[in-house]
Amino acid sequence: MEIATDIIQMPSTGKIVFMEKPSVCSGKAFLPFFLRAFFLLIVCPLFHACHEKLPVKPPARDIVQKKEAWEERTAKNLKQFLEYALENNGKLNDSMSVNHIRLLNTFYKENNYNLVWSLRGSYKYIGTKLFEFVRDSRTYGLFPEDYGWAKLKNIQQVVQLDTNAKNDATLWARNDLFLTDAFMALTKDLKQGRLQYDSVTLRKDTVLPDSLYLGVMSEAITKNEIQQTLHELEPKHAGYDSIKSYLPFFLDSAKFVNYTFLVYPYTDSIRFFKKLQRRLYEDSLMPMLYNKIDTSILSKAIIKYQRRKGWKTTGHVNEALVKSLNNTDNQKFKRIAINLDRYKLLPDTLPATYLWVNLPEYNLKVWDSGMIAFESRVIVGSPKTRTPLLSSEVTNFVIYPQWTVPYSIIYKEMIPGIKKDSNYLARQNLMIVDYNDSLIDPKSIDWQKFTKKEFPYLIKQRQGDDNSLGVIKFNFRNKYSVYLHDTNARWLFGKSQRALSHGCVRVKEWHKMMDFLIRNNQDKIQPDSLKAWFGRQEKHVVSGFPRVPIYIRYFTCQGVNGQLKFFEDIYAEDELLTEKYFSNKIL
Repeated sequence: MEIATDIIQMPSTGKIVFMEKPSVCSGKAFLPFFLRAFFLLIVCPLFHACHEKLPVKPPARDIVQKKEAWEERTAKNLKQFLEYALENNGKLNDSMSVNHIRLLNTFYKENNYNLVWSLRGSYKYIGTKLFEFVRDSRTYGLFPEDYGWAKLKNIQQVVQLDTNAKNDATLWARNDLFLTDAFMALTKDLKQGRLQYDSVTLRKDTVLPDSLYLGVMSEAITKNEIQQTLHELEPKHAGYDSIKSYLPFFLDSAKFVNYTFLVYPYTDSIRFFKKLQRRLYEDSLMPMLYNKIDTSILSKAIIKYQRRKGWKTTGHVNEALVKSLNNTDNQKFKRIAINLDRYKLLPDTLPATYLWVNLPEYNLKVWDSGMIAFESRVIVGSPKTRTPLLSSEVTNFVIYPQWTVPYSIIYKEMIPGIKKDSNYLARQNLMIVDYNDSLIDPKSIDWQKFTKKEFPYLIKQRQGDDNSLGVIKFNFRNKYSVYLHDTNARWLFGKSQRALSHGCVRVKEWHKMMDFLIRNNQDKIQPDSLKAWFGRQEKHVVSGFPRVPIYIRYFTCQGVNGQLKFFEDIYAEDELLTEKYFSNKIL
């Protein structure tokens, strides 16, 4: 009996397949035929396609006995690793991965899959130097484990202990990929840092191009030099250099112990005091860890700590105690890392002349041609009314200015004060004006009816020595309505903690700043005229001098007199950034 057949051409392979063709009148025969056809036409091509695309998993070991076969076998392993990692989100195998697989693939493809950092089972000079750079990366404010230090160290240990490892093409291919991956990560972190760009970042290179990574890599290989090549990526700022210069001294004495971190103020008292007990135990201030909270023993341990610090012994928990307990070498290093990265948010170079206000330092420096022309103590915004970070230019200054009180201060402080004390305005030398600047009798106003949403007047402070702005105000454009100025409470400059203002920056050495601004324009702005205006307490707006850039920034660490100096984290910015970027970092 003849059996009818259909000819089917497989779409994936082009092969011709002969299939038995059932009689059209046979219903029972049609279903099997349909299923077989569906399998051959749909399922088989998909299976075949997946099978063809699936990269070969690299071998665990590939021992090469003949030296002449080394380059061929390492190149084969490199290619297999890259092909496999491209299809598996950077995974080289079940337990190891790389982060910059696309860049690695481009680099090694252009390099014909040759090893870069080693030669026939031994490190090249440049490979040793990169290995050492990763090992010592803490001297750059970096975390070695971010660059695969554990994996690199493990490979080195395997080579030292296993005689066959020197001839293992798979091991050395993997080592090369790890080192190149580390180099790419170092390039990014030294050039850009790890902090996200924000509103005051002056850099424009939000994303580094592939050409930069590959160019730096090529330069390092050509020059056979790692440290200097990577150093060229770092910021060129004196403050950055001061931290880096003294960082090795800090590292020499640092003890990187993972102490329990305390969050204060707390929301869960039981959880907090258990953590506090553990933290005090870690400092050998408690004899043992207790399952229950023993307030008596806890208080005695706190007293021991307070005595160690030379504090008043109360046995009570407060913010100062928690801050001190959290101020470990681990946390200090993370603050160092944050401050180094803050410099990476600045442009490669700053102008020849500029004003630099560092809020946590309570300090203003005037830089001119690479030298500090003068510096001054300043008073900055309190934690509740922060001085904003900004970049601008000083455009003019006002002698004997009149202070127009911001509405935020009117609502929060002045209206409540006026409601309580009818003489409040007179004592503060304040006056009420309408929007036409016409004087309003405060007694004609029903102060009880005003709320935060309704106040149809302005409150101004008369000019003079007792004005809150003092005798001078320096203006620069910004959306926050802040400026630099003198103050009528000059005694506050003697305090060590000077986060006291409503947001503006009060300058102690205002006269030096005024003289500096007009130093090259004394033919137009006569010093004798200024002296006369001050003597007569006359209001004058002085402009016409070259605009001077001003940068208000937040740096809590700098190198001073051979050591690193830390400033108070007045706005808790370090704390927030540590939690966001470095909370799980290993030291």
